[in-house]
Amino acid sequence: MRRPRINAPVKILAVVAVFIALVLIIVLASNHFLSKNKTTETSANPTETEGSDKNSTEKKKSPEEVKAEQKTELLQKADLLAAGYDYDGAIAALQSFEGYAAEADITGKIADYEQIKGTLVSFPVEEVQHVFYHSLIVDPSKAFANHETSKPAQGMNQWMTTVEEFNKITQDMYDKGYVLVSIHDLVTEQKSADGSVSMEKGTIMLPPGKKAFVLSQDDLSYYHSYTGYGIAAKLIVDENGKPVNEYYDASGNLLTGAYDVVPLLDQFIEEHPDAAYHGARGIIALTGYNGILGYRTDESYKTQPADLNADKKQWLKDNPDFDLDKERADAKKVADAMKAEGWEFASHTWGHLHIDKVSLETLKTDSNKWKDNVETIVGDTDVIIFAFGADLGGPGKYNEGDPKVALMESMGFRIFCNVDGNPTAGPYFASHYMRMPRRNLDGYRIYMNSIGKENNLSDLFDAKEVLDKSRPPVKPLT
Repeated sequence: MRRPRINAPVKILAVVAVFIALVLIIVLASNHFLSKNKTTETSANPTETEGSDKNSTEKKKSPEEVKAEQKTELLQKADLLAAGYDYDGAIAALQSFEGYAAEADITGKIADYEQIKGTLVSFPVEEVQHVFYHSLIVDPSKAFANHETSKPAQGMNQWMTTVEEFNKITQDMYDKGYVLVSIHDLVTEQKSADGSVSMEKGTIMLPPGKKAFVLSQDDLSYYHSYTGYGIAAKLIVDENGKPVNEYYDASGNLLTGAYDVVPLLDQFIEEHPDAAYHGARGIIALTGYNGILGYRTDESYKTQPADLNADKKQWLKDNPDFDLDKERADAKKVADAMKAEGWEFASHTWGHLHIDKVSLETLKTDSNKWKDNVETIVGDTDVIIFAFGADLGGPGKYNEGDPKVALMESMGFRIFCNVDGNPTAGPYFASHYMRMPRRNLDGYRIYMNSIGKENNLSDLFDAKEVLDKSRPPVKPLT
């Protein structure tokens, strides 16, 4: 029997219908799969959208919450200022809070500060003591090795203080009521219309029984000659913007931390904010011939003159990638971080000169080198701390006709410091400058006091208790 014939148009329409049906099935199946997959992903991260919204909600605080946080921060800031005897600063900080007069806790604090401020007394600036150190010895076994025959080791024993001794002295002086002040707290500088400068005694207000002192550190260059003697290598800036040391231990491992005066004192004051007046720090007396702060910032490393010494030549050989601009930039970064903490800088002459023995021309050349190689990094200063404890005259007023005095004044120096171990010696104030003696807290002075050969440290600390037991007998200074 013959099948009926399907005509062509109908056949084509049937094929098209089947194709369309297949496409629809595929599309529907795909949508189902995608929808299911999206649901699965959402289930795996159910809080993704909610979390974003939640975080957004958490970040947005009410005006009341923001104000409460601001108040808490201000109260903490004020407490820190007050701990450093800056009651005016603490009160001003609290009064900057909008509507402070209606805040009982703020007005209560202000009343407390005003009451304590009224009990402060003016400490006689003529009695302010000035102590100083060189770089600290971290590893006495390296510093004092072969001290019987080695001149450098004997020098380390005489001039340097160990970290252990420094920490004990700092604690002892704190316990005796000593408070660190800035050397500029001792003077008030006035400039007249014609540009002349006059100086008057400053005012230091402390609680009864507290005693003001100034601290300085000499030669913070980390000279090449210190290498191998258990002393820090340089200062750097840590991740918190604070100055700390790099130090190589006996095994050659590079360590970072508090291994010298600057970070150790910063650390102590952070723990004892009442140890410093208005957040004061010490003064760093810098030479320049080996660079500063552990960086080889002097132009001689680049120009390499004929008289370049062996230490510099060896260092350049060991550091073929030396870049003067980078060294200076890195040193400036450290200097800026130190200044932000309250540290100040002074000249120690570029070449560590014995100022009363060199010629005027030598002093002029040296002064220009200090300005070009040191001042450009640390900024200008009105303080010069004479090397070797020298000076430009005896006690009292300088000879104004002395050309060296005139040169120092023309360079902007108004504060002049020598060395005098006499505990009764104090600052001398002239009309336009101040002279201040310093007391060396070094190995020689500590040792001599510890064995009873001298008695000029007992007002500061007990030398017998402070003396590092690893320190060998110290030979007399020569």
